[in-house]
Amino acid sequence: MSTPFGQSTVLGYPRIGGDRELKRAVEAYWAGRIDAAALEETAAGLRAEVWRTLRDARLDAIPSNTFSYYDHVLDTAVAVGAVPPRFARLGLSELDTYFAMARGVDAEPALELTKWFGTNYHYLVPEIDAGTTFAANPGKALGEVAQAGALGIATRPVLVGPATFLLLAKGTDGTDPFVRLDDLVEAYGQILALLAAAGVAWVQLDEPAYVADRTPPEIDGLRRAYTRLGQLRDRPRLFVATYFGDLGDALPALLRTPVEAIGLDLVAGPRNLERLAASGPLGGKTIVAGLVDGHNVWRTDLRTAAVRGATVSALADHVAVSTSCSLLHVPVDLSVETRLDPALHERLAFARQKVDEVVLLGRAVRDGTAHLPPAPAPIPAAWRDASVRARLAALTPADRQRGSAAVRARVQQERLRLPDLPTTTIGSFPQTPELRRARAAVRAGGLDAAGYADRMREEIRHVIRLQEDLGLDVLVHGEPERNDMVQYFGEQLSGFAATERGWVQSYGSRCVRPPIIHGDVARRAPMTVEWSTYAQSLTRKPVKGMLTGPVTILAWSFVRTDQPPADTADQVALALRDECADLEAAGIGVIQVDEPALRETLPLREADRKAYLDWAVGAFRLATGGVADGTQIHTHLCYSEFGDVITAIDALDADVTSIEAARSRLEILDDLAAAGHGRGVGPGVWDIHSPRVPSRDEIVAALRRAVAAVPAQRLWVNPDCGLKTRGYPEVEAALRHLVAAAAELRGA
Repeated sequence: MSTPFGQSTVLGYPRIGGDRELKRAVEAYWAGRIDAAALEETAAGLRAEVWRTLRDARLDAIPSNTFSYYDHVLDTAVAVGAVPPRFARLGLSELDTYFAMARGVDAEPALELTKWFGTNYHYLVPEIDAGTTFAANPGKALGEVAQAGALGIATRPVLVGPATFLLLAKGTDGTDPFVRLDDLVEAYGQILALLAAAGVAWVQLDEPAYVADRTPPEIDGLRRAYTRLGQLRDRPRLFVATYFGDLGDALPALLRTPVEAIGLDLVAGPRNLERLAASGPLGGKTIVAGLVDGHNVWRTDLRTAAVRGATVSALADHVAVSTSCSLLHVPVDLSVETRLDPALHERLAFARQKVDEVVLLGRAVRDGTAHLPPAPAPIPAAWRDASVRARLAALTPADRQRGSAAVRARVQQERLRLPDLPTTTIGSFPQTPELRRARAAVRAGGLDAAGYADRMREEIRHVIRLQEDLGLDVLVHGEPERNDMVQYFGEQLSGFAATERGWVQSYGSRCVRPPIIHGDVARRAPMTVEWSTYAQSLTRKPVKGMLTGPVTILAWSFVRTDQPPADTADQVALALRDECADLEAAGIGVIQVDEPALRETLPLREADRKAYLDWAVGAFRLATGGVADGTQIHTHLCYSEFGDVITAIDALDADVTSIEAARSRLEILDDLAAAGHGRGVGPGVWDIHSPRVPSRDEIVAALRRAVAAVPAQRLWVNPDCGLKTRGYPEVEAALRHLVAAAAELRGA
């Protein structure tokens, strides 16, 4: 119990590998091309590489158990025995049961998937009921400790803390999972005893749920849990990590417990410093100061951060420097990015570089700031666009308004002639290996622009023919030309930069390369019109123009920090407004502007939400406010619990809103009905994040639930999300079931 914490640490590190080695290995296992032993061999190599990297960077305290085959919340569920009976009774191996929970199987749908505290990372929602029996199962954590120990590296295992785990969970029998806290703490106590017996000196328990608004009983539960765990005799020292904001009233509660170290995010939660100063004596606790931003890619102003670190040092007996959150949310290594503008490159830091920043700041807190480099230079004048700023300054409220929704609905129906329960998809169709090879050939110079365009048109023809054969009512062009729904637009807008290998895990094996917004944003030329009009020329049915909304483009990019996000969102919105105008002029009658991140970026504190929703809704309405009444505007939302933003969803004023709803059993419909939402709505009836194909009867049952809340005249029938990650056989089968289910209800 006497091992000191150390001067520098990180709360986690990317686990996918610098070249997405984990993605390829996991997908190979799912496809049956490798066995479990080969998968574990790849995983062990990736873990060892991370630990050696952190050791060689001279980081004092190194975490373990941050590796995951799919999701760290799911890992914690397995570690405490919270495997729902519906998966346990499948009779699969432990690994295949784990993947069944993540992805579903024919017999059982997967656990619900939703966003992790305002990030673009998705976690799996634990299922808890009154009969859940918690039991310690720390084999994964112990295995990683042993593997690192064999390399001569002592590590600090990381688990999601018991209070946050239950606050993120869903009660499947009407039970509030949080009432099971005392039972769960006993299982954590067993885990701690086993880790202590293995020689573990420190354990990290993550409690980010407490940077959101919490009730007094929830805060008292945190205090009670860590008082109990802190009183255990056989345990490692406890480090409770919090991140993504201000701990509020939970900080004094946590300070009253026997835990030895508390982590505070001083980037997203600067008020933590004020609360710490007001808390009085800290009782010898170590404060782990999150001074390096783990959620963005900009270099840290180390001298300013060191001043903040010195302030913490004046309050606590011992201070360690850390990242503000896990580095899971940033790319692995900037050094491989050789094509970035040097002026941008010198202002960036990815995970590997942020570790160096943490080590430098740890030395500065101990020894002074003489060795620290100067602050990054101001942004170049070339990154500013006077014409964009003038256009923003000239905006009026009328630019964010459309006509009456009732009038729009009548004019659009006269134009589109759609049946009740119209069927459509969300936008993308499968991104086949052939499409990926075509993009790679263009990058390598083996395929010219004309050849690439021909290949994309061929795929669009296939997608249109397939949709007509299936009987869908509103078609899409399938987005074969798009690498990613945000990256695609970032590569065509000024003010953005794209990386070559800046991969970040989104969920499971899904990785994205977020663009970097570094300057003023403007549209250079039409971005989607050619593909949409070509698709429309192939069919008499309406084809949707497909755009990504301004809030989502910001949320899934690394955003400049030198101006308010509202200004950047409006710049993106103006570019999209111009694209909408061009699509409309080209005869496209339906335009979908996706905003899956609207709920994702909602501030965690209620007091901060109105300001965010005002600019987020305003940006969407600026993007869509210039179209005529007869142009039908769709939007799409996914991966979140939407009850908190129902009013904002209505305020978007979209004619049709499609929403991810399959895994949550269409719970959103009750919220929409209660809010009086009076426009079109398409709750997803097929969970596309699972390989299972829903039956016709399953979709019929979902639609019957839907029409009980939404009149058939306003109800759309669609999958949860785009189909790019699925294969054509399952897409065709599921969409046939979807179209048949809609036809059955129309005839009922």
